[in-house]
Amino acid sequence: MLLCDRKIAKLAKEQKMIDPFVEGITQKSVISYGVSSYGYDARVADEFKIFTNIDNAMIDPKNFSEKSFVERKGDSCIIPPNSFALARTVEYFRIPKNILVLCVGKSTYARCGIIVNVTPLEPEWEGHVTLEFSNTTQLPAKIYANEGACQFLFFETDEVCETSYKDRSGKYMNQRGVTLPRIYR
Repeated sequence: MLLCDRKIAKLAKEQKMIDPFVEGITQKSVISYGVSSYGYDARVADEFKIFTNIDNAMIDPKNFSEKSFVERKGDSCIIPPNSFALARTVEYFRIPKNILVLCVGKSTYARCGIIVNVTPLEPEWEGHVTLEFSNTTQLPAKIYANEGACQFLFFETDEVCETSYKDRSGKYMNQRGVTLPRIYR
């Protein structure tokens, strides 16, 4: 079952599912964020890792080099054409064991050729969500810190899973800041 605004707000307040939590939609002079009818529009923080190909010849998810990125902190981020940047949510999420969360991009960014990608937030996962912004255009693209980036949709199950993300000690558990790919060795 998809959760509505009242249930999202209740879980955010009682279980700190979203912290900080913004009641209602903030939209004046910003890309909107906060709780909506059936989701939560999260904000992007002011920490960015922008992809660069200066020192690397290949992207390898099993052996990822931090040299693939330049770090920036600020009110916005410029993503080069046909490139991407990693960022994180302002909000810290604590997902209950009976909830699965899916993420979709904001239409404001999508209409500019900027795609936001996030994998599902599994039951009992917790942390800042690492966001990937892809600039699909031939022009530089701008992302605004502390404004809406994506919308999270919360699905409640009628039966609790046997093994949660926390139970299996998932490699991205309790992540803080922008987190690069990890492989257990």
